[in-house]
Amino acid sequence: MGVIHSSPLSLSPFTTAIRITGSSVFPYTSKANPERVINSPFNHTDNICLPNLLKPTKKFGSFSHFSHISTCLGSKTVPFKCFGKVREMETQEGIFQKTLIDFHGIDEELIQKMVYDALVWCSLHGLVVGDKSVQRSGKVPGVGLVHAPFALLPMAFPEIHWNLACEVAPIFNELIDRNKRKWMPLHRGLLDIHSKMLEINKKEEIRLGLHRSDYMLDEKTKLLLQIELNTISSSFAGLSCRVSELHRSLLNSYGEHIGLDPRRIPGNASVDKFAEALAKAWTEYNRPRALVMVVVQPEEHNMYDQHWLCAELKDRYPFNLLYSLSCVELWEILPDGTLLVGGQEISVVYFRAGYAPTDYPSEAEWRARLLMEQSSAVKCPSISYQLAGTKKIQQELAKPNMLERFLDNKEDIAKLRKCFAGLWSLEDSDIIKKAIERPELFVMKPQREGGGNNIYNDDVRTNLGICHKDHAVSELGVYGAYLRNKEKVISKRAVWMLECGTKVSSSNEGGVAAGFAVLDSIYLN
Repeated sequence: MGVIHSSPLSLSPFTTAIRITGSSVFPYTSKANPERVINSPFNHTDNICLPNLLKPTKKFGSFSHFSHISTCLGSKTVPFKCFGKVREMETQEGIFQKTLIDFHGIDEELIQKMVYDALVWCSLHGLVVGDKSVQRSGKVPGVGLVHAPFALLPMAFPEIHWNLACEVAPIFNELIDRNKRKWMPLHRGLLDIHSKMLEINKKEEIRLGLHRSDYMLDEKTKLLLQIELNTISSSFAGLSCRVSELHRSLLNSYGEHIGLDPRRIPGNASVDKFAEALAKAWTEYNRPRALVMVVVQPEEHNMYDQHWLCAELKDRYPFNLLYSLSCVELWEILPDGTLLVGGQEISVVYFRAGYAPTDYPSEAEWRARLLMEQSSAVKCPSISYQLAGTKKIQQELAKPNMLERFLDNKEDIAKLRKCFAGLWSLEDSDIIKKAIERPELFVMKPQREGGGNNIYNDDVRTNLGICHKDHAVSELGVYGAYLRNKEKVISKRAVWMLECGTKVSSSNEGGVAAGFAVLDSIYLN
């Protein structure tokens, strides 16, 4: 079952980069990358089409003429930004001021100083990742450290839209929880496990979701539109906090010179709140000697984002952590459903893996995942939550009258529907025809997570079976936690979290971990 997503969307003047992950098709207009090659056959039944959100706009300055320092920020064309003139922009909520960003307005010598200070700050404060050119950097902590890719200054973002993103986050969390029982055929292995849980009438009494909802601003409609909702391994809660602190530090030092106020960067407590939610799930499980297990990939260059969260758990909460490098550990389930790993009881299983086909190289990994689902341990996420975050489910929820099946509050339904961008199944022949004729208006998103999987421009036409023939944009991610014990909702708020990814629009793909974008924060106006 495939899906297509397209509408006359355009780039917001507030955006400076995009981070898109997952599977669906968006409208898109950046130039085709002649070096981009699709190396694997495309299965149209696993894809979704969305409108291309990247439209031509005033080019933000890049610092390609600073080539000796450009790679230090994670991209050869990372946009540096400063605030120049201010003008008003009308939205359905009223009038607000938007601040235009002009890199060329910053003195070159000042930029050099800011870059130097930023790199020192990253090294001192753990805004780091593993260098992929160093063989062991994804396996051994402390080996091959480099700073995480980041934008030198925050992205200008209207406060009314920031408030809206925070307001709808708990509603989306509740929607995921209520949506967990209804599925379309997607990932065979995950669906098989989910079906087996339904057959045995397995009850998930304690349900925990750590989500991230990603948005872009549409220039034409002035609407905040959701790109996707991530329900498994929502990354960068740890490093995004560091980026907000970095930008605040830079503005404390240089804000007067470039006209920026550090107080306009909102607080970012995402890693604290993720840790708090995991701790609450452990408390609800109510077995003080039980461990929290973190399932990670054997090789992970973004391990320090994970370690920030684990360090927060170790420092603040009275339980121990167990790291699982794969899903092939020795599992045992007692008759009462207790999950044991190496003889130790597990209260919460937190997945930072399990979303990619490479995480299941053999039947052994699938058996391990099945055992975890059969156990009474809290899964973050459960199979049902993971499936609820797929692009096909998002496409189904965007259909008329679908939200009413899961939510009762009409105001909440209206708020969510207002955030939906165009999203279509590839079974829609009219959309297929339009995407073939104007592939630059769409982005095709396979049912994959982790970044680097999307299909753009003429590749859309090619993968639909027909052969035919610089700016920066940003995406806002709002983190949210949802914890429920039977009928009692413990927590579903999410107003304290944010992550922002930025890339040059000449790069088709998004994804910080995939190497296409940089971490950013927002500057409210």
